[in-house]
Formats: sequence, C-alpha cells, structure tokens
Amino acid sequence: MKILAVVPAYNEEKNIRNVVQSIQSSCPEIDVVVINDGSTDNTYLEAVKGGAWVINLLQNLGIGGAVQTGYIYAQRNNYDLVVQVDGDGQHNPRDLRRLVELIRKNEADMVIGSRFIKKTAYKPTGMRQAGILFFSKLVSVLCRQKYYDTTSGFRAVNRKGIELFSQYYPKDYPEVETIVFAFNRGIRITEIPVNMDKRQGGKSSITPLRSLYYMLKVTCVLMLQPKLHSKTNIRLKENI
Repeated sequence: MKILAVVPAYNEEKNIRNVVQSIQSSCPEIDVVVINDGSTDNTYLEAVKGGAWVINLLQNLGIGGAVQTGYIYAQRNNYDLVVQVDGDGQHNPRDLRRLVELIRKNEADMVIGSRFIKKTAYKPTGMRQAGILFFSKLVSVLCRQKYYDTTSGFRAVNRKGIELFSQYYPKDYPEVETIVFAFNRGIRITEIPVNMDKRQGGKSSITPLRSLYYMLKVTCVLMLQPKLHSKTNIRLKENI
C-alpha cells in the first residue's frame, strides 16, 4: 500500500523535526508531508531538516484546513492510506503499524488511536478531561456505539476515507465532528488503545475560553448532522 503521514503543524519548530524523524525511523515505508499552517517561526526549516515534504499554507487555516490539505494531496497523488500524526510530539509513531494493519486487513475504513480504552500514564487537565468525556458520551449516543477518545487526532484512513475528507473536512476542532460525519456516510470506524505523551515543547492553542466555544459549536454541529447511514458496523479493538 502507498501510505502517507499527514502532519499538520503551526509554530511547532521545537517538535516537528523530531516528529518527522520518529515516523521515518519507525515506518520508513511511509511518506511524510508536513502541512505548515502559516507558521511564524522556523517550522518550515525544521520540517525540511527532518526530511519531510512540506506544503506551506500562506495563512493559518486552522487544524481542519491543514489536515484537509493533506487529504487533498493524498487523493491527487493516489495514496491508498493516510495516517494523521500531530506535530507536537504527543503521538507515538511505534503505534502507526497497528493502526495501518487493521486497514490492510480490510477490518475498518478509519482507525482511531485512543488514550482511554486502557489505563495509561496520559493525564489531561480537568477542563480537557471534561470535554473529552462529554464528547465521547455524545458521539456514543449519536452513533449507538461506545467511544472513548473522540478528540484524538491520531488516525488512519483508507482510500474511501481519503476521498470523503478531501471533499469535506470541518474547519474548527474537527476530530469529533469527523467521526459522526464519516459514520453517517458508511465509513467503518474502529478505535484501538495507544499510548500518548505530553506535548514535547511549545504551547497548545486551546485555552479555557476556546474550549468552551469548542464544546458549544461542535455540539450544535453534531446535533444538526443528517443521519444518512444508520447501520454502519463499528467495532472496538480492546485487545490489539
């Protein structure tokens, strides 16, 4: 399979080179493209030094616009599978093969790496933990299947998902919305346990005020989404 790692990055000069090199070291068969989302620091130079291809966006589009740029690139260059990896160093590239393998076996169209299926050392802040719990419960109700980590950006998607997300991808805080959006369009989604680290450097753009805005906005969007597909088979891989 032709596989592409899409790494959205905004002002991640302290992390991005190590993220790229970690992916290449763990999975040398995976191509890496960094979407430099209008950064004002040295993200571009550090990504290039790491050995990635880099797409420079002229202005900051936000995480959704950056990730969709990666999907459009993958679709136009005939990739079979995309893995999403955050540029802050939280995701462990050693778990990439486990995400990819389920798609290779045609057991899922999208695989989400979850921090909470099994107990790990990862501990979110109080506000973040409340948001994660809220959205996991809401999405579980809407999709009629238990979800543990709907805000995880560590994902693998097959060609069917690439085609879908290259056409539409939410702009703001897209992780939660894309699950319901994909589910309603027949995408088979599986969640597997992974370990994640703390941000390796820099500062998160999510403030308490933005968290509140995020929760209100995404909740409204989810409640208004049309249910186009009501019988998608979704499974949870707890023991992988």
